[in-house]
Amino acid sequence: SVTRASSNLAFVPACLPPDPVDVEELQRFVSNSKRLFVMTGAGISTESGIPDYRSEGVGLYARTDRRPIQHAEFVRSASARQRYWARNFVGWPQFSSHQPNRAHLVLRDWERLGKLHWLVTQNVDALHTKAGSQRMTELHGCTHRVFCLGCGDQILRSELQEHFEALNPTWKAEAFGVAPDGDVFLTDEQVRNFQVPACHKCGGILKPDVTFFGDTVSREKVDFVHQRLAESDSMLVAGSSMQVYSGYRFALAAREKQLPIAILNIGPTRLDHFASLKLNSRCGELLPLIV
Repeated sequence: SVTRASSNLAFVPACLPPDPVDVEELQRFVSNSKRLFVMTGAGISTESGIPDYRSEGVGLYARTDRRPIQHAEFVRSASARQRYWARNFVGWPQFSSHQPNRAHLVLRDWERLGKLHWLVTQNVDALHTKAGSQRMTELHGCTHRVFCLGCGDQILRSELQEHFEALNPTWKAEAFGVAPDGDVFLTDEQVRNFQVPACHKCGGILKPDVTFFGDTVSREKVDFVHQRLAESDSMLVAGSSMQVYSGYRFALAAREKQLPIAILNIGPTRLDHFASLKLNSRCGELLPLIV
């Protein structure tokens, strides 16, 4: 069922093909697990054409001096929201069209086979949902949903796109490059006349249903994930350097419980010194080799 997968290696760091010994070791790790807890990061989606932040040479931080919006800035500044939504409006058609790659589909299949107990993704791109994963928590939310900071009303991001189009019938902007969370790069001049709708119910501020940098994941969601981890017997990290504490805390909890931890990521991670197994390969190349 991995034949219709998307693959685009423009934002994937260079790495060697999987070593047969690595394949054998990961196979043993997965085979020995009965209730596998999987955490994914941006490195699982780079093969679908979505850049990450930190990859050497190809990540956003390596290619540009741009940084993602901070939560406090978005809440405090109308001009920051205008800039964010203008960039997001231009980038949305392309970002929302990205498709799962082979790695997403393999994890979906492991879930259906009863091997994968729970999946936690740090990504906001909805690719695991598109692949069909159901036993899943989106740790940092999802860009495909929007909610009001005032009344909490939720709408689909695709619906908001229609509101943007209605408010900005003659506004056009050409993008300069693409960023990890669906926005593009625009100049201040391009952004100036872009109109941003308010919540149609209360007139409040609309925000993507994602945890921006500087914000925190809710205590309820963290507790829920800890419960799923407590039911698991091993942890696999796929495509994440685990630099962000909101995800790293679960690896620390797994270490406390003395669960075996395997890492599949191109480049070093925060867990390398205590993982049972570290593999330096593409997720979409190695995961499909595991049966």
